[in-house]
Amino acid sequence: MSRKFHKEDDDVSEDMEKLQGLLLALGRRRSLRDPIASMCEQLQFTPPQVHAILWLGRDGALTMGDLARRLGVTEKTVTGVVDRLERQGHLARERSATDRRVVHCRLTDDGQATWQRLERLVSSGMRQFLGILDGADRKALFSILEKLLKRIDTPPTPAAPRERSA
Repeated sequence: MSRKFHKEDDDVSEDMEKLQGLLLALGRRRSLRDPIASMCEQLQFTPPQVHAILWLGRDGALTMGDLARRLGVTEKTVTGVVDRLERQGHLARERSATDRRVVHCRLTDDGQATWQRLERLVSSGMRQFLGILDGADRKALFSILEKLLKRIDTPPTPAAPRERSA
């Protein structure tokens, strides 16, 4: 292996430690870390309930499986989240007309009102967060996030086969 490879690997390790330290420092500042946590306290929802309402409000009806994936929980766990939101009148379950095994969740009128309130709180938190940065820094942040998304969505190119020396 070349020295260049080791140098790049060392740089990535150092950068990883720096990123981890910065993210931990941000995480210690709750107001910046998770504006949703304060919303949960205000509205007396759990974080998964708030996230479920936000996803359903933005994307419309979702299957239980899709909602579980969006929340990063198991289908068993999402069932409990949906049960509580349904009891509170925020969402309704509907069976698919084409496949009765598939259950869609959608916001009720009360759920839509809650979603709109959450959206206003999220927008306010984002405005506050972005207000810390000047225009050039916001532009740089957006550029980096766009690059990350593009690279994550681009399948890796296969490595060129190595030539064997005799």
